[in-house]
Amino acid sequence: MQTNRRNFLKAGLLTGAGVAAAPVLQSCQSTEKRNNMKPGDRLEFSFQPYELQLKHVFTLASSSRTTTPVMLTKIRFGDYVGYGEASMPPYLGESHETAAAFYRKLNLTQFNDPMRMEEIIDYVDNIAPGNHAAKCSIDIALHDLVGKMLDEPWYRLWGFSKEKAPSTSFTIGIDTPEVVKEKTREAAGFNILKIKLGRGTDREIIKAVRSVTDVPVCVDVNQGWKDKQEALDMVHFLNENGCVFVEQPMPKDQPDDVAWLTANSPLPIMADEAVQDLADMKKIYGVYSGVNIKLEKCGGLRHAHMMMNTARTLDMKVMIGCMTATSCAVTAGAQLSPFVDWADLDGNLLIKNDVFEGLKVENGKIVLPDAPGIGIQKVSDIDI
Repeated sequence: MQTNRRNFLKAGLLTGAGVAAAPVLQSCQSTEKRNNMKPGDRLEFSFQPYELQLKHVFTLASSSRTTTPVMLTKIRFGDYVGYGEASMPPYLGESHETAAAFYRKLNLTQFNDPMRMEEIIDYVDNIAPGNHAAKCSIDIALHDLVGKMLDEPWYRLWGFSKEKAPSTSFTIGIDTPEVVKEKTREAAGFNILKIKLGRGTDREIIKAVRSVTDVPVCVDVNQGWKDKQEALDMVHFLNENGCVFVEQPMPKDQPDDVAWLTANSPLPIMADEAVQDLADMKKIYGVYSGVNIKLEKCGGLRHAHMMMNTARTLDMKVMIGCMTATSCAVTAGAQLSPFVDWADLDGNLLIKNDVFEGLKVENGKIVLPDAPGIGIQKVSDIDI
């Protein structure tokens, strides 16, 4: 019966006739919390530009940077405050200016009940196309607000067990073999490392890592490989060197080559740049083994949860990833981590000027906070 239901849902998803929706929260509100809502209360929204300072130069297959622009956001409702964040690395095409322009179009004061989350998020989604990171910050702040009103962390509201939160990988950017060795030594204590590849020095980088540690690795090529046979040769090399999976090895506009690679690969091939949001899930089915879901790309927790349900229905692997971000966005993503196969939630560990405290990493494993909402505390005097 379960197999028949899964096949029915899969067929519906691939034809556009079905969608794997996240559970609706409307019925979860308690009378006590409802009584705390005063008739005149309205949602109040504010935002503040912020620049993250990275601990090391962050180098990918196509770019390098030392900072990341973010927008810190806040939604107030009566005595409750929820925090959100939009991390906007350059390749997303968003900036402080585009996010501010989008936020100025919003009128959240029209809403007097934060529990109507579907209605509020649909309103935000339909104000203008794109702006996924900007929308994500509002989604996170709303989830933080509502979780605090219900006095529960979101992993519990979704029915997850915090004990099932996985280890997080720690990211090693592209660099010289000696610097890679140094960064790998600094990552001692993590159970899996994420190695950035794609600039022609891939074997040297992996050998440098392996000269320092034998912990499992995964790799992120950021579309850096162009030839499918050379990509397959590299995958076999990685398989022989303790690699767990390969993320976005080839350009997203070469789906036939990626499908061939996936079919012949000894390792799972995960989609990242090939996927923006839920609508892209049917495009990658049969092309990739799984998907790396990031809140900033898909628009927030609501959409990420829906994408994860969809991926599970399609028998695909699921990974929760992040951008370089404060503990706000990273801890928000971590609320979904008990549901995934792999987690890459180290963005807050790569920066020098965090604004919040949230999730912890102990012995390489994610430790979810018990605090309500997304589980963060503001530790900076920056005004939002």
